[in-house]
Amino acid sequence: MTFDSEYFNLGYLDTLSYKKTFVHRLDPRVKILVSFAFIIFVVSFPKYEFGALMPFFLYPVFLLTAGNIPLRAIAKKVLFISPFAVFIGIFNPLLDTKVILAPFGIPVSGGWISFFSIIVKFILTVSTALLLIAVTSFPGICEALARMKLPKIFVIQLLFLYRYIFVVLDVALRMIRAREARSFGKRGREIKNFIRLISVLLVRSVERAERIYQAMLSRGFRGEIRVLKRHRLRYYDILFAIISIAMFYIFRNFPVVNFIGNSLSRISK
Repeated sequence: MTFDSEYFNLGYLDTLSYKKTFVHRLDPRVKILVSFAFIIFVVSFPKYEFGALMPFFLYPVFLLTAGNIPLRAIAKKVLFISPFAVFIGIFNPLLDTKVILAPFGIPVSGGWISFFSIIVKFILTVSTALLLIAVTSFPGICEALARMKLPKIFVIQLLFLYRYIFVVLDVALRMIRAREARSFGKRGREIKNFIRLISVLLVRSVERAERIYQAMLSRGFRGEIRVLKRHRLRYYDILFAIISIAMFYIFRNFPVVNFIGNSLSRISK
């Protein structure tokens, strides 16, 4: 996995947002509110709840299939940042050794259950956030946040952070290529050279930011997000929000997994 491939892969989710599927046509404000409600419902489960989280996979799977989003694109990014979730919960089995389950006679401590619960919550929330970008685009999310009356300065800074990180990465990419062209083998990869590269990148980023800001002012920028297409709330946007949040409420407050298991056992008999 090279720096070049990761750099050019950063904007891949935005390219997926130009599709014309049902979820792509939904109002971005509705998708943000539904995704936010989804995350709230998921993280509200107690630490020992593991099986009850399974029905919540329906929502990211729906976005994945209805939006025609490649599973590999989302899975790679979730896997890339998964060590953070593993590091958060890896000590739970050592700190919580009380046995609370014994399936097939195998004792399972509460620490292992809470650890897997953290992993499942991480997969659900992060994949939903990535899919939200893939079916909306980051500029579309920022435009929706502005229309939802969030502080203008926050939305503008969020948009600029995402938009111009590609400019900074372009500078970093050219610096890394120049270093590799002037080095042989592992030469030039010492920590002192890395510190020098970071220092030069910081100086160039500040200079580029000043030039970009002056260019924006000369083109009439006055601190507002202007878009060519503005979404409007339609009946199916509201219907999608109502059905989705109602399903989240049912998954959170009713034993859906037990009901499905009992139904399948009755059918098998």
